[in-house]
Amino acid sequence: MAGTAGTPGTPRVLRAMNDRAALDLLLEHGQLSRTRIGKLTGLSKPTASQLLARLEAAGLVLATGTTEGRPGPSAQLYEVNPAAGHAAGLDVTPQRILAAVADITGRTVGRFELPTPGRRTGTPVVQQVTDALDGAVKTAGLARGDIHRLVIGTPGAFDPTTGRLRYASHLPGWHSPTLLDELAAALPMPFEYENDVNLVALAEQRLGAARGHTDFVLLWNQEGLGAALVLGGRLHRGWTGGAGEVGFLPVPGTPLVRQVTKANSGGYQELAGSQAVPRLARELGIEDLPQGPYAEAAAELVARAAEAGDDAHRRLLQTYATRLATGLASLVSVLDPELVVLSGALLTSGGEALRALVQAELEELAASRPRLVVGDVREHPVLRGALESALATTRDEVFDTSR
Repeated sequence: MAGTAGTPGTPRVLRAMNDRAALDLLLEHGQLSRTRIGKLTGLSKPTASQLLARLEAAGLVLATGTTEGRPGPSAQLYEVNPAAGHAAGLDVTPQRILAAVADITGRTVGRFELPTPGRRTGTPVVQQVTDALDGAVKTAGLARGDIHRLVIGTPGAFDPTTGRLRYASHLPGWHSPTLLDELAAALPMPFEYENDVNLVALAEQRLGAARGHTDFVLLWNQEGLGAALVLGGRLHRGWTGGAGEVGFLPVPGTPLVRQVTKANSGGYQELAGSQAVPRLARELGIEDLPQGPYAEAAAELVARAAEAGDDAHRRLLQTYATRLATGLASLVSVLDPELVVLSGALLTSGGEALRALVQAELEELAASRPRLVVGDVREHPVLRGALESALATTRDEVFDTSR
């Protein structure tokens, strides 16, 4: 019996599946000819021609020239139409909101930074969000209505049972129980929210050091210390969204602190966070400490230690690696991941030297022995992850030709 429209196996669904396969290949490879698309998809030349004509008529692909100059007869080349859809991402910190817009191919076409100087700002959060978004949209030459989807990355996590932001007391103005409803009313496009470190993990999984891996931990250390957990290819967020808030993790070498969310001290953050590095350097007799914000100063100290040959700097790097491995040992003992990605300025500044020391320490402290790598996505990784998340959903919607 013939199926109804939309039933799996019917011509409409099969065409939609072939269309999506071709669009994904064009995103991955860039310009492709009809013949090449046919070979990569297994479609015949007539079917590939019909597919491309259908996608071109729908405004999803563009004919962009020919293969002139290459061996053999010239052939028409095709690429995904960048204007077929746009997505936006926001990276929120206490100091600023960084916004960006990407076209459907993933190319960033607009960016804007809105300073939000902590408790000194009197601007409501909803206006901050819309102002940052509008700034990026304007630089992209677009309007708000051109954005298909927005993903907002923040420290902490919005509790799915209450809608309130948790684990981010340092982000003033974001803790109203009505905030998500207010944002939904103010924004013309669907939006999602996600923990900032989770978005870094997503960026590394899509574009960086974790590509091809379905079980990994990303350890982030910049202004704060946190982790993202990817299990079976999916982010594990936990019951309240707090999975990966490892800064609170009790570890040897620091006092046991009770009511940690109120004290905001102790645990893994005190042992291996940014604040610990200058203290450790002073204890080791290192002079001429970097000035400026503590996270930047700590990253500079770790970078110097990775390059310097003197005994004090070597001990700094070794001691810091031991502290990092102490917390990681608990994580990998419970999760047994295939891979650990070290990310955030404090960890990437140590490069291969720090990675190798942490790997060696971890092999002595934990029975599970995952491979450690340094993250590849260095430029605004939270923002990149937000864009990748928004683009994934946007592509599913825009590329669906079965409707």
